Amino acid sequence: MLNSILLQAEGAAWTNIVMIVALIAIFYLFMIRPQQKRQKEIRKFREGLSAGDDVVTAGGIYGKIRTVGETTFTIEIAKDVRITVDKGSVYPSAKQATEDANQK
Repeated sequence: MLNSILLQAEGAAWTNIVMIVALIAIFYLFMIRPQQKRQKEIRKFREGLSAGDDVVTAGGIYGKIRTVGETTFTIEIAKDVRITVDKGSVYPSAKQATEDANQK
């Protein structure tokens, strides 16, 4: 009788372990992996930017890239008005994002 109780407890323990592993796998497939893929695409986009590209900053400022530094962009937001922003705060303009989506 004691042996059957121990075997049932051991089986329940393995079931719990398998369920935890399954939950971690599902979490990875549906949450972590897509986020990593999205980050990779954004990084690739930012590395491909050059002078003359239209962009939007994280603060919502629209402009055109004038110079590209190692970690910054100089963006012209109006005639003779230029700002320097970090590369991490730049996104494609709505117009450019629409064109890229249509090309795919």
